[in-house]
Amino acid sequence: MNFRDLQNRLAENLRERVRSGEITERGLARLTGVSQPHIHHVLKGKRLLSADMADQVMGHLRMDVLDLVDPIELLEWHGRD
Repeated sequence: MNFRDLQNRLAENLRERVRSGEITERGLARLTGVSQPHIHHVLKGKRLLSADMADQVMGHLRMDVLDLVDPIELLEWHGRD
């Protein structure tokens, strides 16, 4: 796993929240302070959030990096030597 994987997982998490109706694209932009056009492009997979923007979004959504990692992946990583 690398940083790009985490960026993609965050974008997928945001897409799922919008799809499920938990939040709207516009509401996500307002909540996080990221412009609505940028959020739109992130959700469409055309752009990624910068590290600072990702931190901002995750902070507002009360998410942690560990929310983007499958527990099995953590166990596999921990078991590597």
